[in-house]
Amino acid sequence: MQVTETQNEGLKRGYSITITAAELEAKVSEKLTEAAPDIEMKGFRKGKVPMALLKKQYGPRVLGEAMQESVDGAMSKHFEDSGDRPAMQPEVKMANEDWKEGDDVEVNMSYEALPAIPDVDYSKIKLEKLVVKADGASIEEALASLAENAQNFEDRKKTSKAKDGDQVVIDFLGKVDGEAFEGGAAEDFPLVIGSGQFIPGFEEQLVGVKIGDEKAVEVTFPEEYGNADLAGKPAIFDVTVKAVKEPKPAEIDDELAKKFGADDLNALKAQVTERLEAEYTGASRAIMKRGLLDALDKAVSFDLPASLVEAEAGQIAHSLWHEENPDVQGHDHDNVEPTEEHKKLAERRVRLGLLLAEVGQKSEVEVTDAEMTQAVMNQARQYPGQERQFFEYVQKNPQMRQQLQAPIFEDKVVDHMFEHVKTSEKEVSKEDLEKAVEALEDDI
Repeated sequence: MQVTETQNEGLKRGYSITITAAELEAKVSEKLTEAAPDIEMKGFRKGKVPMALLKKQYGPRVLGEAMQESVDGAMSKHFEDSGDRPAMQPEVKMANEDWKEGDDVEVNMSYEALPAIPDVDYSKIKLEKLVVKADGASIEEALASLAENAQNFEDRKKTSKAKDGDQVVIDFLGKVDGEAFEGGAAEDFPLVIGSGQFIPGFEEQLVGVKIGDEKAVEVTFPEEYGNADLAGKPAIFDVTVKAVKEPKPAEIDDELAKKFGADDLNALKAQVTERLEAEYTGASRAIMKRGLLDALDKAVSFDLPASLVEAEAGQIAHSLWHEENPDVQGHDHDNVEPTEEHKKLAERRVRLGLLLAEVGQKSEVEVTDAEMTQAVMNQARQYPGQERQFFEYVQKNPQMRQQLQAPIFEDKVVDHMFEHVKTSEKEVSKEDLEKAVEALEDDI
């Protein structure tokens, strides 16, 4: 077997691999010898079939396997000896397309090698950590929000008309084509107008009703409605209004605290304070992470594999196109050409991705099984009732596991780097932190 270099320009590599006919023949014989004890053929005892007959019967199929294994082995040995790491799957092509049995096999292999990543000089990176304490006003605002969510409803005057946000207590009977349908009736049902609890168009028609009103609500079930017998069909609901109630925020007291699992109001305030400061810490970390990535992007430079940049730019362009065209669900649209801005962003992402991967590997950063399980559980919550199927899907799909693992790995590497850079704390107001977060989002 012979490997000859044909290209070495920047990160581009090219090699010619020659596997001699004798090597292939030896490989075929080796594989047939291994299989021979289990082969049966009419006229011969098991395991006693002559090699000449085995080659005639099974040689062509084994030859293909031997060829593939020889090429794969040559590639593996090349990467082991050279230390090269291909940026993407190497391109492999037969050089002698008119090959026939008895000829040497000539294969051309080309790829882009991952670059050598320089070490990070952490002494040159200085970050500012914004610190925000939960003040009294923020705590009271959060408590007021909790009270709003835990609102009660009190009867309006009998002549009052229902408004958006009011609760109406109703009896209703739904009919399609003049016939009542299963699940389409209820008595004393409390419905908050504007909650979106009922199908589109239903709640809006109850604005302005009063106690004692009887109203025929005409709606059409959505095409994607869960019950196929009702999907897309018009319906009429006979509604009787039995009460109209206006929302009243709950009192901020011990009773409110108990509704949220706290012993008393002071305990609830402590929980709110802890939650607010955790939110502030998370926002501050996001700002500091962006500062770190910006500093690394400026401080570290190396050649980038053009194939990775091109693939990333295409993905960015495609993703942004779908954000601008939310009505297009599939991917059977015209090709989206990346702009220079997309390519510039792709270069940053590829550079930082390779750098973080290198730092993580050298620092032996790993994503634990417990962290992966938690990530899968968090994602599974988006599919209520189908959690088990989602777990099984992740187990069988390496690409999905990688998608869940990548952000965890990145954050652990970032935390590792935070320990080595110079960090100073700066106490700021909640408003200043919010402005910094908004500026962060505007830059994305």
